[in-house]
Amino acid sequence: MRVIPAAVALALVLATATACADKSRSSTSDNDLSTGSTSQAIADAPDGTFAGKKASGSPVKIGLINNENGASVSQPEGRVAATAVVEYANANLGGLGGHPIDLIICKQKEEPASAADCANQMVEKGVAAVVVSDTGFGSVMAPIIQKAKIPYVSYNAASGAELSAKDYGYAWTGGFPGDLNGMAQYAKQKNMKDVTMFAFDVPAVTTGAKAIGIPAFAKQGVKLTVVSVPPGTPDATPQVSAGLKTNPQAIAEIGDATFCTSILKAMTALGSKAEKWIIQSCYDPTVFKAVGPALDGAKMFSTGDGVTDDPEAKIYRAIMAKYAPGAQTTGAAVPGYQSMMGLIRGASAVTGDVTAASINQAIRAAKNVPVPAGHGGTMTCDGTALPSFPSVCSGSSVVSTIQGTKVVDSSLLR
Repeated sequence: MRVIPAAVALALVLATATACADKSRSSTSDNDLSTGSTSQAIADAPDGTFAGKKASGSPVKIGLINNENGASVSQPEGRVAATAVVEYANANLGGLGGHPIDLIICKQKEEPASAADCANQMVEKGVAAVVVSDTGFGSVMAPIIQKAKIPYVSYNAASGAELSAKDYGYAWTGGFPGDLNGMAQYAKQKNMKDVTMFAFDVPAVTTGAKAIGIPAFAKQGVKLTVVSVPPGTPDATPQVSAGLKTNPQAIAEIGDATFCTSILKAMTALGSKAEKWIIQSCYDPTVFKAVGPALDGAKMFSTGDGVTDDPEAKIYRAIMAKYAPGAQTTGAAVPGYQSMMGLIRGASAVTGDVTAASINQAIRAAKNVPVPAGHGGTMTCDGTALPSFPSVCSGSSVVSTIQGTKVVDSSLLR
């Protein structure tokens, strides 16, 4: 399992692309992990959110693969959010192509055997598309599903098998490459010269960080050092100590909430003053509870925005409030929502029989479709968004500042 050499080509494209903040899409409202009451979130939804257009006719099977119950990684909130989207779509958007969605769920444990098993189950059950909420094992699942000519879709593509797919594979956002590019651009803007990245030690993450991240940072005149940390490491002090030896101006954390907690605790213990950069999965109640003010002032580079006053964020919160009341809306919930809602929007023009082939055709024809919870980003899935990676539908990302537990500023990077 590896990121193919095309990843390096994309890194050059990303590093030389203009990634300026779209000020018209900036937000500075007070937002935190608590987004208010359920009734208020629903009341704040933009007009037309709950259209009441119920699905009818024969159901269409859509698969969902979510990482849960693994020894080191478990993100059930991704499944909860994706399920909420299906309930919302069936009640308000006419399901998919007018047909109610019958959701087929498989939980994989972020290791090769269960990932392959879930992919094979989806093929055997004849689903019309497979939504993957978040994974480091796309290189295992994507080839199985794509070979069966079933669309494999996610908010993020990280492995070579996902990124290089010319058909039957789609990533709604810039995902991991987008996050890396945003970090590289930000480092240049702040005149940084040395950054250390602590990466979750699974193939798609560590290989991608090196193959894409290092060249992207180098193009901006910044040295990036990637330090791998094994999943489930309770005390990352040795790895963090080694990564801080070059006195980096910033450290980046690429992993789940548990991983981020381990890195932040080690940084605090070692007295590091380096600026902290995180991804969406680290913006999680468990992290704030475990590390206190350690994330104050951190920059978050993400594919989505679920907390600001942007209309897409309001839609997200309203859907979660109505169809998953009380559920976590941060961390892996946003990617889970983006992955499923991306399919609903990307294939919204499907007509006639809703099959794997017709869904695939509809997605390929999608142009300038709003990225779910994307803070103004749009997706076009004909392979032109990032030509070096034909599966990617949008190269934009969102950069935010964390103050306490609040997001006080968000801007779209294109």
